[in-house]
Amino acid sequence: MASLEAQGGASRPLPPRAPGSPVFLTVEMQAGGEPLRVVPPGGLGPLEPPRDLPLLARRRLLLERPELDAARRLLMHEPRGHRDMYGAALVPSELPGAAFGALFVHNEGGSAMCGHAVLCLARFALDYGLCPPPPPPPPGPDQAAAAAAAVVIHCPCGPVTAFASWDGQRSGSRVRFHSVAAFAAATDLTVDVPGYGKVVVDVGYGGTFYAFVSADRLGLDLSSSRIRDLVDAASAVTEAVKAQFKVHHPEIEDTAFIYGTILTDGKDAFSDEPTSNICVFADAQVDRSPTGSGVTARIALQYHKGLIQLNQTRTFRSSTTGSLFTGKAIKQTKCGDHNAVIVEVSGESFYTGMSTFTFEEEDPLKYGFFLK
Repeated sequence: MASLEAQGGASRPLPPRAPGSPVFLTVEMQAGGEPLRVVPPGGLGPLEPPRDLPLLARRRLLLERPELDAARRLLMHEPRGHRDMYGAALVPSELPGAAFGALFVHNEGGSAMCGHAVLCLARFALDYGLCPPPPPPPPGPDQAAAAAAAVVIHCPCGPVTAFASWDGQRSGSRVRFHSVAAFAAATDLTVDVPGYGKVVVDVGYGGTFYAFVSADRLGLDLSSSRIRDLVDAASAVTEAVKAQFKVHHPEIEDTAFIYGTILTDGKDAFSDEPTSNICVFADAQVDRSPTGSGVTARIALQYHKGLIQLNQTRTFRSSTTGSLFTGKAIKQTKCGDHNAVIVEVSGESFYTGMSTFTFEEEDPLKYGFFLK
């Protein structure tokens, strides 16, 4: 198993810092090009929300109390991060069988679900001994084939089960997960978007709520339009949907907010060819990956419209990096009165390094800053 202390260079001298101030040791990962700064259990030190609270209560405190939100700003914002940094703080979970709870953080606050993070955290859980690995495959011609390990991650939207390969020494990069119940919240919803006129959008839930619209309805093209123009248009749609449509989750009201807008190439009918999209979420933050929770919600919408069937796999391409995730509806279910599906999302995740962060008390920017 990997050791944070051994690999973090604990014997190396740390830079001068505020006496008694915490040292933040993180593991850096990425899935589909989207970064994930992993804060291991206990890694927030005195800035961690109380451990005896349920996960949703800890998420509220982390976002509402300035002294606790300082940890998010310190790790996500400049100079240690950037406006598109993404992170996950791992905390104890009250759910039996869960490896840990995950508090997802970004430039604006926190999310209810993050698929690319789950693809990373399944590997992290195995490699750092946070859940029991499966027995290694027996010797023989198939020894190279790794066993699949199930890792339950308690997300704010509920428990998500991920599956990562394990060869007895380390996890493999290919990971998949089964979503919470995903559903269509609204289809063919007309909203008035300042600067773009009346636009028809869909709203889907895949652990968090997204608005979906084909880029050509906004006079844009995912391949040729400038990223800035795509971001501005998606942000305008998000604000319009927030103002004109009230989202509701029948079981977890903490998830009842529009997280962002996903612009698509409009290719929603089933095809073996990839379909592209770009996700703009939080405060105009751009996802480099195809967006795991977005894939989940988009599959739910396609299934709801009869465009795909159970176990038909679709490939989703990020228009920013070209990275690929796959998704398929694997089971029908219910979420309140909504007809819903469980979606399997697959992709690859990779380690990119480790970081050690400190601060000096006299530094006026010690908790970070955010440029727009």
